Amino acid sequence: MSNENSAEAPGHNKSYDIVVNGKQRTVTEKTISYEQVVRLAFPEGPFDILYTVAYANPHGKDGTLAPGQDTHVKDGMSFNVVKTNRS
Repeated sequence: MSNENSAEAPGHNKSYDIVVNGKQRTVTEKTISYEQVVRLAFPEGPFDILYTVAYANPHGKDGTLAPGQDTHVKDGMSFNVVKTNRS
């Protein structure tokens, strides 16, 4: 009898496939923050402005993230990040 999984609890070392601004990304954390999503969308910045971060979750609720907030990650989530328009 094989005990391949005995050293790892179920759900550990799981990765999640998400889409950020149309690009496939893989993350390993169970949650993702506003700041992490912005860096995935715009790796070069700028980081001193506000972004609007909206997400669609095929396995739960859709929503938005503000600075300092995070959300649970599910496979297939889609994030749309745009520079906030200030008038």
